[in-house]
Amino acid sequence: MKAIIEYNSRKIQIDVSKPLDISIAIDVTKESINAWYIEDPKIFPESYDGEVIKVSEGAVVNFNNIHFNPHSHITHTECVGHITEEVHSVNQNLKHYFYVAEVVTVAPESRGEDFVISEKQLKTALRNKKRDAIVIRTLPNLSDKKTMRYSNTNPPYLLEEAAIYLREKGIKHLLIDLPSVDKEKDGGKLLSHNAFWNTSGKLRMDATITEFIYVPNAVEDGEYLLNLMIAPFENDATPSKPILYKIIK
Repeated sequence: MKAIIEYNSRKIQIDVSKPLDISIAIDVTKESINAWYIEDPKIFPESYDGEVIKVSEGAVVNFNNIHFNPHSHITHTECVGHITEEVHSVNQNLKHYFYVAEVVTVAPESRGEDFVISEKQLKTALRNKKRDAIVIRTLPNLSDKKTMRYSNTNPPYLLEEAAIYLREKGIKHLLIDLPSVDKEKDGGKLLSHNAFWNTSGKLRMDATITEFIYVPNAVEDGEYLLNLMIAPFENDATPSKPILYKIIK
């Protein structure tokens, strides 16, 4: 089923029957993705007057509680409120949900004990393309990214120069398949978060960072229409379900 969408005075044709889901779900029936030194998420039935509210236990409905942290357990989208003293909600600041995005594949470079994504790599990938969003797939791109235990592993990250480049290029939405755009342990500097959201100048309130995505190898690099769907939590970050649609030329 094909649809034509008008976006910034441009008519974009997509096949809405072929969504490409790049989110990672919470699944407590198996080992799930985890970062930032906390326990795994929990999904468990509520109890009332000593009765477990679960159909298999005799109740008429299933009625589960979910205990999780969006930064640690699931694909999530965050706003500048993630790093500011003043509370800012991503649910209040993300006003639109469709964007033209570029999917790029990058092999992080070795820098001492780290692996990093540099400005030069992103310049090479984006060249003179004008996009609202960038979706970064890192290599190697194995399916175990969906179950990785990232705590104390020093994953790859974005150099500050790369985040500045994306900001200056006008990228509003940065999506990446890592637990953070910053080094796991950097003494609280958060250089790339601060650079992307421009915390030393006018805050980019409508800019977002989405972490813990997974882009299957079958998804080719190139231009897509991104539907950035979020759960309506009034919080600095919320679970999200980014969907890509290949743009039909």
